[in-house]
Amino acid sequence: MLKLEPFTEKDFDLLISWISTPELMVQWSGAHFKFPLDHEQLAKYIRSANLETSSDYICKVIANDEIVGHISLGRVDRVNETARIGKVFICPAARGKGYASEMIHQILNLAFQKLKLNRISLGVFDFNLPAIKIYEQAGFQKEGLLRQTNKVRNDYWNLIEMSILKDEWQASAGLMGIQSNV
Repeated sequence: MLKLEPFTEKDFDLLISWISTPELMVQWSGAHFKFPLDHEQLAKYIRSANLETSSDYICKVIANDEIVGHISLGRVDRVNETARIGKVFICPAARGKGYASEMIHQILNLAFQKLKLNRISLGVFDFNLPAIKIYEQAGFQKEGLLRQTNKVRNDYWNLIEMSILKDEWQASAGLMGIQSNV
């Protein structure tokens, strides 16, 4: 079973090693970071995260005592009970083992059970078919297509907006045991 734990400065070098190209940087973070990823950018990213009143929960994903991924639940709005999943990444060596699906279930457990939110959204580039499949299997619904949101080298990438509501999550595979130290 996977665990989500706070992403800390000790984890920076590993994440930096995974984000090895400008294209991968955009796919992972949109326009949030500049390539190459570095300690300064990551320190700013986690500065006020993972506190009881934070609007950002930034996590490393652990399987068998090894860090296998990264995910964030950001823009937590406690008034409107919404948040946004972002910066989803499974390290190349850990892909194909079901970790991404379990990671999404864990972050949804955090959002809906611990934080008592009602709506979780995310954006995924339209060519990332494996991720789209995982999100749909978790209960996310497509809400729309944002055309040509990101320019990467000489190409424009389209972004699919997706979301899931708490009652949809409860009716599907939600309510799995939460194993989070965030």
